[in-house]
Amino acid sequence: MLVTNTTTKTASPSALYQSVQYLKGVGPKRCEAFGKLGLHTIRDMLYYFPRDYKDRTRIQKISEARIGAEITIQGRVLGVQTRMTRSRKSILEVFVGDETGTIAATWFNQPFLTKKFHAGDTVFLHGKVGEYKYLQLLSPEYEIVQDAEINTKEGSIVPVYPLTEHMNQAHFRKIMKEAVHHFAGYIDEILPKEIMERNQLLPIDNAIKNIHFPETFENLKNARFRLVYDELFTLELAMALRRRGIKEEKGISFKIGANVDTHIRNLIPFTLTKAQERVIHEIAEDMRSPKPMNRLLQGDVGSGKTVVAIYAILAAIANGYQAAFMAPTEILAKQHFQTMQKYLLHSHVRTHLLTGDTNSRQRKNDLDQIKTGQIDLVIGTHALIEETVQFNQLGLVVIDEQHKFGVVQRLKLKKKGPCPDVLIMTATPIPRTLSLTVFGDLDISILDEMPPDRSPAKTVWVTQDREKNAYDFISGEIAKGRQVFIVYPLVEESEFFDLKSAVTEAKRLQCDVFPTRRVGLLHGKMKSAEKDKVMMDFKEKRYDILVSTIIIEVGIDIPNASVMVIVHAERFGLSQLHQLRGRIGRGSEQSYCLLFGNPNSSISSERLKIMTRTNDGFKIAEMDFRLRGPGEFFGTRQHGLPELTISDLLKDFPILKKARDDAFALVSEDPQLTMDTHFKIRQRVLETFKDRFELINV
Repeated sequence: MLVTNTTTKTASPSALYQSVQYLKGVGPKRCEAFGKLGLHTIRDMLYYFPRDYKDRTRIQKISEARIGAEITIQGRVLGVQTRMTRSRKSILEVFVGDETGTIAATWFNQPFLTKKFHAGDTVFLHGKVGEYKYLQLLSPEYEIVQDAEINTKEGSIVPVYPLTEHMNQAHFRKIMKEAVHHFAGYIDEILPKEIMERNQLLPIDNAIKNIHFPETFENLKNARFRLVYDELFTLELAMALRRRGIKEEKGISFKIGANVDTHIRNLIPFTLTKAQERVIHEIAEDMRSPKPMNRLLQGDVGSGKTVVAIYAILAAIANGYQAAFMAPTEILAKQHFQTMQKYLLHSHVRTHLLTGDTNSRQRKNDLDQIKTGQIDLVIGTHALIEETVQFNQLGLVVIDEQHKFGVVQRLKLKKKGPCPDVLIMTATPIPRTLSLTVFGDLDISILDEMPPDRSPAKTVWVTQDREKNAYDFISGEIAKGRQVFIVYPLVEESEFFDLKSAVTEAKRLQCDVFPTRRVGLLHGKMKSAEKDKVMMDFKEKRYDILVSTIIIEVGIDIPNASVMVIVHAERFGLSQLHQLRGRIGRGSEQSYCLLFGNPNSSISSERLKIMTRTNDGFKIAEMDFRLRGPGEFFGTRQHGLPELTISDLLKDFPILKKARDDAFALVSEDPQLTMDTHFKIRQRVLETFKDRFELINV
């Protein structure tokens, strides 16, 4: 419902950008403390939202207290006493009264609270009513307030702010009230009238007022809706502008006819799945278009993303262009290089591996060949984005495991060609909520079908009392000629974590558990050459068991490995567990994932149960997102997105969809946001993305 501006105007709009020290009650020392919270200007204050609210809309009288019920009261401190139990435990009792009676607020073993309460203080208490010799509130929530604040407190919804330990909520609220009263009316209303009316949004000044000091919970709900919409609308507008900017660039129109298609398919020694055929069609259509491709390819572990990428790479090379393939680690880059060589054995494609460990003389020669176009396909790590790497005619960029890179790195690689097509791949399925935000500028293709020769791993949660049985099972699998991964969360033991480590456990497993088996060790602290040798030895079956850290999470391909053991599995995220499980089951034999875990929380237990119930990476990603939230699942910062201050991508998904539709429609109507009615929106986007202009192409 639209509400008119009700804020008192006593300053000019530029005052919003004055220091918080301009506010009454903020001196130099407090100004410095506010700065540590990121509060430098008055506008910062207005957009510093409460983390919670205390419901004071139903203050009850002490005479209404009933044993076992929860109650909120306001009263004055009549007295404070501390007594000891026979077992020498302290009990603090603060006697509080109103005009209808007296009640004791009681805390056990918290003597430090004694100094907080004084006779005559006005307090709010909320807690469960109990009874000793008299009525008690057992360990209640409390707030001591100044007399001047009482009228503003009674019968209200009280904001609680995220403050540092030594900051006072009551004093901060008083300063915030000053900021809201005098300055909320000068925040620009950026949204067009039609968007406001269609979504029934509050005016911005009213929303700011009610997010801080709502009179009713309905007002609070409407205020939050408006502010969440604003935040997500700005984000989606940036995505729409970036997408428009990419599509307006002049790209390469590749010719992919029947002849090229046949030549490529002749190099693929198996029948493609229907999902692969569908995605290849989508990619080929993109590549034929004169507009640049900017596509994300999602596919579960083992769904055949690499073959799809090879099709795109060969199509680009057939048109006389070079292709670059960037992987997050040297191990994975080398594995991709070996895979590509296998597929391209009977072609004329000149491939090269570029990593950080090439010697300087060889490197100079390699760079010269890339620059002069003597190499068609370059596969490498971050080394590809170094300034010294120059291409003759880069037509296609493929990036594997995008979430391991930042968006800026993606742009750096793209800039090495005139306007190359970009294909991004990930084996971490992305919940739809995140695909609309973190990857909102990309077209999305999904490989949702597994090749017929891939059978899902059987997953078992192994509790501590069954570990011996699990070791016997592992011995049986090795006796059949299979190999085993055993993954630990730490490289070496740590005084900070009571967790088993790869280095220590490799010795124990070799000496005490599997003395007749060959145990190898792999971890991130080893030199590149050492890691390569260990992986090659494991692949060549010189080890039966490979003890490792999560360095093997992505891309390692050992078809003979049929067992994955993950120790302290409760310490890993769902998507990480799924990635590790994806390292097995690449051969024709049944594979097994054993989760050694003793979780101490319901969330950790739920993660392990989910892993035993499904092998569907997309379902796992959605569940992981719900359990961990977006901040842990994918940090938005590396993707060039601003931090979300009020939105919850899970809870606010319906608002996200509305904001996205409106943002994309607006950019379709006014691609440069040059209309007078859109000037303030344009300014907001530029202000929000001030350090990221390249990311939005405005």
